[in-house]
Amino acid sequence: MKVFVIGIGLIGGSMVLDIKKMHPQATIYGIDTNEIHLQEAIALGVIDAAGSMIDLHTADFVIVSVPVDGALVVLPQVLDLIGDDTIVFEVGSTKAPICKVIALHPKRRNYIATHPIAGTEFSGPSAAILGLFEGKTNIICEVERTAFKLQEKALELFKAMGMRIRYMDPNSHDKHIAYVSHLSHISAFMLGKTVIEKEKHEQDIFDMAGSGFESTVRLAKSSPAMWTPIFKQNKEQVIETLEEYISNLTHFKELLIKEDYDAIYEEMQSVNKIKGILNGMNVKR
Repeated sequence: MKVFVIGIGLIGGSMVLDIKKMHPQATIYGIDTNEIHLQEAIALGVIDAAGSMIDLHTADFVIVSVPVDGALVVLPQVLDLIGDDTIVFEVGSTKAPICKVIALHPKRRNYIATHPIAGTEFSGPSAAILGLFEGKTNIICEVERTAFKLQEKALELFKAMGMRIRYMDPNSHDKHIAYVSHLSHISAFMLGKTVIEKEKHEQDIFDMAGSGFESTVRLAKSSPAMWTPIFKQNKEQVIETLEEYISNLTHFKELLIKEDYDAIYEEMQSVNKIKGILNGMNVKR
């Protein structure tokens, strides 16, 4: 088995670590514009060797795990170069733009649009984690546009990694992910910004920050190089979610101004039901 991973970071790196465990005889080739990342990935054993785009015709699997703006350019180039039996999946957080850009490509049948919902706030080859996808959801879009034989090949791999498969159209995916992922990252970035701007002495932040603050702002450590293109591609959906979020924040502020603490209690109690929702999600996983 020959596997090429283009963009050796958290998701692509974690995927090939799983593949190496499941298929010890597989050869993993890495392609990355960052030479330091390539050498680091080899040293860490994430990949076996540096690869080349001209060799993609020999690949069984190609994983495209670059920032979503780069994927719009890279994925068509990959499809131009692969063999007839190669399956390609791109793992970005937005799906409608990427599905649109390759909709008429002659080798559209070789591509499966995926979004494994897993990860941490870290990036680069050292962020790769064996078993990252165990119990996680993998959203697949437009599965009917992938050749059935290649669908089976990809799905077998995803299930062996322990992923739960969910099917969704690209526009619905981008709308829903704006609420549960993109908005979460914006909230973390802006909370971090608010605290940094207010607290002039960093030691004060560290002395008073508890686990609640740390867990809430954790996503603010995520890579701006990855997230800026995501917000750009999913701009309309993100703006809609922000408008709703800002409206709720403004309402909460107005209740405080009016000293309507009964209403504040009711607001928080009504949201407490999210505990049951999240517990149910964990049971399903």
